[in-house]
Amino acid sequence: MTTIEQKRQFTRIPFDADVRLVKQSGEAWDSRLYDISLKGALIAAPNAWDAKPGDEFLLEVFLAGEDIKIDMNVSIVHIGDGRVGFHCEFIDIDSISHLHRLIELNLGDENQLEREISEMIAIKS
Repeated sequence: MTTIEQKRQFTRIPFDADVRLVKQSGEAWDSRLYDISLKGALIAAPNAWDAKPGDEFLLEVFLAGEDIKIDMNVSIVHIGDGRVGFHCEFIDIDSISHLHRLIELNLGDENQLEREISEMIAIKS
């Protein structure tokens, strides 16, 4: 299965939220989320930011101010048109629970969400 086919298996949820990208060195940049899925996210390219595909970051997505957030370890897949696409490399249990709920509320179809989770687990195996 190609990467493009894998991307299409996961529903992207348009969602406006504040995000922060944190590099392992501790440098951080604030931005805005365009959409999110079980496999990654699309954000506005941060100002004064120099990165390339393959670079890794912690992506923090703030859902309720800074009280609730989704943390994803991500790598850059593409950069263009003022946007940056990330692939989720790792997500902790608390964050996946928040993301699951966010997607469930926006999809309105729990069966589709469960199919996508099953596909994600199958791809990782």
